[in-house]
Amino acid sequence: MENKMGTMEIKKLIITMSLPIMISMLVQALYNIIDSMFVARVSEDALAAVSLCYPIQMIMVAVACGTGVGINAMLSRYLGEKKQEKANQVAAHGLFTAICNWIVFALIGLFFSRKFLQLFSNDPVIIDMGISYMRVCTILSFGVFVEITYERIMQSTGNTIYNMIIQGIGAVVNIILDPIFIFGMFHLPAMGVTGAAIATVIGQIIAMLIGIVITQKKVKEVQISIHDFHIDSHILRVIYRIGIPAILMQSIMSFMTVIMNMILVTFSETAVSVFSIYYKLQQFVFMAVIGMNNALIPIVSYNYGARKMERIHHSIRFSILVSCIIMGIGTCLFELFPTQLLFLFDAKENMLAIGIPALRIISLSFLFAGISMVACSVFQALGSPTYSLIITLLRQMILLLPLVYFLSSMFGLNQCWWAFLITEIVCACMAFVLLKKIKKQIL
Repeated sequence: MENKMGTMEIKKLIITMSLPIMISMLVQALYNIIDSMFVARVSEDALAAVSLCYPIQMIMVAVACGTGVGINAMLSRYLGEKKQEKANQVAAHGLFTAICNWIVFALIGLFFSRKFLQLFSNDPVIIDMGISYMRVCTILSFGVFVEITYERIMQSTGNTIYNMIIQGIGAVVNIILDPIFIFGMFHLPAMGVTGAAIATVIGQIIAMLIGIVITQKKVKEVQISIHDFHIDSHILRVIYRIGIPAILMQSIMSFMTVIMNMILVTFSETAVSVFSIYYKLQQFVFMAVIGMNNALIPIVSYNYGARKMERIHHSIRFSILVSCIIMGIGTCLFELFPTQLLFLFDAKENMLAIGIPALRIISLSFLFAGISMVACSVFQALGSPTYSLIITLLRQMILLLPLVYFLSSMFGLNQCWWAFLITEIVCACMAFVLLKKIKKQIL
């Protein structure tokens, strides 16, 4: 019997596959926000330390998710082509790459944490807290790499409900452990930012273990066998031919954050904290669209492998519509309730003065960003990741950062946020042009 990705009605398929991923990613966004809320109650220095480390965490997730995009697209295509043995080998190679990625970041955290943090701060208190936080999150990061790999394997087979279970349990564990480790409860010492890091990695490791069990017991479309595994350079090349642009696309946000911090710190460390808070708040909106896109990639890849082009057309149109609705809701929330959102992080008068205009101005770009995000996922699914990389480079680096620097230099901090709206309008227009081009070439 054919997989549901080739037979189920498109709207129903996208919704049923997207909702579990959306919910799980929204839970992830929730625990990121709660993590920062608890840390903010330790001290403003603690929040600054965690904010400075956040780009490294983003890069780790970018590498895991970007590699997962290559695994996802390749695995879904082989399943669509009924090539079971090749699909099994792709899944096994996914686990191999996860272990390799963990080792790299563990070494980075162990040897380069201090050098990284000294790029942004000379405060010894902030640097020491940041080193402690960063080392725990990197050295014990095997949980997040393996967990995300199993999530992508499940997505490739259409079993997205398990993603919600895995991430949901991991996030709940993190949220429960945060105050226990940060403030010291049940006779444990108060560990501050180190406690926040420990809570994070425990949640990731538990999610990883649940993912392993569910995949072995419930996901019948793919069988992973360590005994049959042998390194296949062709599989690795294809995974990373698709995955590297996806890694770069998601890493670009991290590098953008680093450079944004360099620009904003010239005004104040509060401005850096505001941007970190904004990013974590907007995850509630963007994660919903990303969740849908994570379902869209295997749907488009499967139907491309099965040569069902009309289903691909319908998937693209419906996904853009849903993205616009989600982003429109997000814009309304940021426009109407910026003060209440900032109060979640104990915002004082200075932070409100910077944060309120920032949230209101940047949120005007959400609708255009959603269009670009859907288009980029389609490019990845159809094996044209270069287009995704072009759009993402423009959105996060090439166009955005020079505009931020120019507007902040010429007009001040509160006017630099308009760079986000200008950038997203230009990139949405480019995404439409490239989408029409690839439809003529491939579809």
